[in-house]
Amino acid sequence: MKKLEDLILTYKDFPKKGIDFKDVLEILQYPDIFQDLILKMSSTQFLKNAEAIISIDARGFIFGSAVALESSKPMLVARKPGKLPGQLLTREYDLEYGKNSLSIQCNALKKFDSFVIVDDLLATGGTVNCVSKLLHDQRKETLGLLTVVELKELKGRSKLDFPVQSMVTI
Repeated sequence: MKKLEDLILTYKDFPKKGIDFKDVLEILQYPDIFQDLILKMSSTQFLKNAEAIISIDARGFIFGSAVALESSKPMLVARKPGKLPGQLLTREYDLEYGKNSLSIQCNALKKFDSFVIVDDLLATGGTVNCVSKLLHDQRKETLGLLTVVELKELKGRSKLDFPVQSMVTI
């Protein structure tokens, strides 16, 4: 029988040489394991205390939407450039292999004050920190991070000032 850890695949030198990309998409091919994962992610106390979830582009949407459904919480999205219409809040961040930015729709953000961020993977903490800073700049609170995988050696958790719940630590 497969376990969650068995379904996290590694692709060497992707998206560039020297990066070992951790791919969580295999989990979606095992509905029983995916369901157990979502139930565990949905049971954290900081999620219960949050008004809404904010999921990070793109794999975070998969897990965030399932957690939002299971926990009956509204979900917002943080998207990469050129993907959202309307008035946006945007912030740039550093990746292990470059730079990028994330945007959140202003109108959606106005409705809520406390959030849990959901993403597939915590590495250096750049994307999560970007979203948290966007929220903070608008006087919104980040209550925690829910993630499927955490790459412990990259110490992303140490850059965050809120609780982190990772389902698998590598």
